[in-house]
Amino acid sequence: MPNSLKRIILGQPLASSAEKHERLGKITGLAVFSSDAVSSVAYGPEEVLLALMTAGTAALWWSIPIGIGISALVAIVASSYWQTIHAYPSGGGSYIVASDNLGTLPGLVAGASLLTDYVLTVSVSVASGIAALTSAFPVLLPWHVTICVLAVIGIAIANLRGLRESGRLFAVPTYWFIGSVVLLILMGFYRVVTGTVQPLPAEEIRATHALNIFLIMRAFSGGCATLTGTDAVSNGIPAFRPPEPRNAGTVMIWMAAILASTSLGITYLAHTYNVVPQEAETVASILARNIFGQNLLYYNIQFATMLILLVAANTSFADFPRLSSIMARDGFMPRQLANRGDRLVFSNGVLILSALSILLLVAFKGDVHALIPLYAIGVFLSFTLSQAGMVRHWLKLKNERPKPHHIFLNALGAVTTGIVTIVIAVSKFALGAWIVIVLIPIMVLGLLRIRRHYEEVARQLTLEGAHRPRIGKNPVVVLVAGLHKGTIEALEYARSISPNVTALTVDLDPTQTTKLRLRWAEWEPDIPLVVLESPYRSIVRPLLEYIDRMERQGDGRYLTVVLPEFIPSHWWEHFLHNQTAFLIKASLLFRPGKISISVPYHLGD
Repeated sequence: MPNSLKRIILGQPLASSAEKHERLGKITGLAVFSSDAVSSVAYGPEEVLLALMTAGTAALWWSIPIGIGISALVAIVASSYWQTIHAYPSGGGSYIVASDNLGTLPGLVAGASLLTDYVLTVSVSVASGIAALTSAFPVLLPWHVTICVLAVIGIAIANLRGLRESGRLFAVPTYWFIGSVVLLILMGFYRVVTGTVQPLPAEEIRATHALNIFLIMRAFSGGCATLTGTDAVSNGIPAFRPPEPRNAGTVMIWMAAILASTSLGITYLAHTYNVVPQEAETVASILARNIFGQNLLYYNIQFATMLILLVAANTSFADFPRLSSIMARDGFMPRQLANRGDRLVFSNGVLILSALSILLLVAFKGDVHALIPLYAIGVFLSFTLSQAGMVRHWLKLKNERPKPHHIFLNALGAVTTGIVTIVIAVSKFALGAWIVIVLIPIMVLGLLRIRRHYEEVARQLTLEGAHRPRIGKNPVVVLVAGLHKGTIEALEYARSISPNVTALTVDLDPTQTTKLRLRWAEWEPDIPLVVLESPYRSIVRPLLEYIDRMERQGDGRYLTVVLPEFIPSHWWEHFLHNQTAFLIKASLLFRPGKISISVPYHLGD
């Protein structure tokens, strides 16, 4: 039954030969790799306004210069990653670049930052996407968190089924959103040029904080969430058609231009139309309602926003499992994460990402503004390490005379993103950034501990000093609770592996034990039956005490415990029987030289 349900939800297994790699052109590549970055326009400018509001209405003017600064930062980061694309044509993720050029520890910091970023990308994108939906339909607001959780589950199931990064699949929501936002900006500017702007009534906002450099830094760091996902193109270079670096570089330039212009356009229009964040409605929704009116164009942009944000969340479901598998192959994460499931996807990575994202959404009640402070610091830390790694990469090639502007661009990117990382850490520390600042070092220590474990296991399992297998007559004990067909089969198996067989039973009911002794003398007189006393009605403890006595007597190098188990014909019938065999196997698992074997007896219908 469980397997049938799994097949209904996830589909039939796929053979390895069924895996196909779709090569993308520039148009489809832009759709696939820009959804995460471009979708951040839906919440980046709003974070700037949200921080400035605390200094009162007059402070909102600062959103314009901050927006210009963020657009300049987009240009710097994109230029830096354009260089990474050409230096690492096989894919230059931050983990790979930092590990290759700066060493293991910086690589792990970059990897931990990226893993954190992917989890937060899912949480923030889904929360923001559902916020666009509830802004259009306020009646859904009480179920905001529930809808967010269901959205994550739906995306996870789609990925477990083997959803591919298809150009056609991604092109529709990405270009729908870009077209809708461009239309919104053009219509807004048209009203400005023609003098038909109808701004909202200027709302007098009472200042709760003084306007100072610290508040401006906080607003800038909130807006830096706009840059999330700008490194996606450099991670996916092999997905492009030849020449891969040239096509990927072109897409990077297009993406940066779209991101910078739309972000700055939304910021300017929000200031011009007196739009300020509201608790139950996004800035984009308020702006669209004011420019378009409550009509089809308004609902169009809300649905387009929701859809691209869900697509942006989906990109992390490709990136998180892929990075986890790379780090697992390097020995820094559990090896199970390097294995593909029966639908040719890294299923374990998908499940872990889903669980962590849902946990964050529930813990923060699906509040985008509460999640954003955790978001950007991991992004910019990975940016900084990647670009610092690229500077080291160019310096290592000094014999090949790299052009000076190569080093300059990546150095500028490293310094700029490094400064932004510090700004975010300081200005957002008390708002939640401290969680990520503490979490990343803990993750790095955990990754190093996993690597040490695998190295220790490999050292202990080496064949050096090992002896060839020897044939012996090690003792076998068969644990019996009664005499039935399952017991007989277990005894036959025990005899087939050793002549030294003993049957054990634990005396929980003197009457039943007496009956067992009588029947045993009739059915199995050649195998001794040992009855273990159990004054506290435990089965495991007397068995372990008996095994300890045998070990002290030095009776054989290995001791095998055979457990008869009958298997019901229906899955639900398992719940009608105790799980004693499981407890015994768990108890023996950590005892050297002790082997437990289950002999199943399958019951018919």
